[in-house]
Amino acid sequence: MKKITLMLVGASLLSGLSSIAQEERDRVITTAVPFLQVAADARAAGMGDQGVATSVDAFSQQWNPAKYAFAEMQQGVGVSYTPYLSDIVNDIFLGNLSYFYKLNDRSAFAASLRYFSLGSIETRTTFEQAPLLVNPNELTFDLSYSLKLSENVSMAVAGRYLRSDLGLQDDEDLGAASSFGVDIAAFYQSDVIYMDSFDGRWRLGANISNIGPKMKYDDAGQENFIPTNFKAGAGFDFILDPQNRIGAYVEFNKLLVPTPQDFNDDGDIDAEDDEEYNEIGAIEGIFTSFGDAPDGFGEEIREVTWALGAEYMYQDVFAFRAGYFTESESKGSRRFLSFGAGFVYEIVDIDISYLFSTSDVPSPLEGTLRFGLTFNFGQEFVN
Repeated sequence: MKKITLMLVGASLLSGLSSIAQEERDRVITTAVPFLQVAADARAAGMGDQGVATSVDAFSQQWNPAKYAFAEMQQGVGVSYTPYLSDIVNDIFLGNLSYFYKLNDRSAFAASLRYFSLGSIETRTTFEQAPLLVNPNELTFDLSYSLKLSENVSMAVAGRYLRSDLGLQDDEDLGAASSFGVDIAAFYQSDVIYMDSFDGRWRLGANISNIGPKMKYDDAGQENFIPTNFKAGAGFDFILDPQNRIGAYVEFNKLLVPTPQDFNDDGDIDAEDDEEYNEIGAIEGIFTSFGDAPDGFGEEIREVTWALGAEYMYQDVFAFRAGYFTESESKGSRRFLSFGAGFVYEIVDIDISYLFSTSDVPSPLEGTLRFGLTFNFGQEFVN
């Protein structure tokens, strides 16, 4: 086959498909730029890849930009690094740079850059041919604005540029595919609730992310959905005393992308079905994704991933985290435990996390330490 589409390499690295029944595997939803579904920061990674309803930090742009309106510091910068397939190679990684600025007590601006490098790859069409060295990569750049609608509720809108440079054909670089996406997010943070043995605080969050047109990788005109996603979650802080706090969180995610179909009922999802699938529009796909699974409501539920997480803070200096993430075996089979820790020294937060796969499918992040640094400075705000 002359055409080499390295996009498939990136998708396989992130999806972790197993040798499940072929008819189920054919209905696994795949998208362009799948690295957007991976936690880019160590704090969220330590709690099972979740952050839509956790307390605000510099990395909130990926999870819920509406949280920035509740930031307690005027400015913050976050830098994170995630090695990928570290047991095999040393040049595949996910990097993230985030920045937020509170304009006043009610509103904030934020920007972030995510970069995924697939390292150096040799490609050739025949064994005798001299290899062509390529460096496929993907990136996104975001801008967001968040605003408090009341003392407890905020909303945000974010715009995102997506670029994917993965494709080759006949040893010629096809150029980078690009698209854009829009996020619409909401966040609720209650006042402190005073109880007999402890105090508490509720947090709720929701975000529809990456609403936008498809990406085209090749000159044949095939387009690929970007990972439009709906996430929602809740959390509660148990404030035991001024030195000890425990946060417990839950989050649910569903890709708003159509399920692959056997449109011609021939018992197989083939090129003819793919052609009809690709005719579905991006916005149309968002609405059909809620009820298009061939096995009905049960399969729609299997397309929802969920995560549980907890964070213990001591004197706002030491943090210990744990989380669990699960996905149906027929929809990708990602399941893992994660642990993390954090340490605050003056204006710097240092975070690390580690993942243990609990699935039969090896995780590309198995045995990988993720690192993050956050710098908070400027005026303090009280929420």
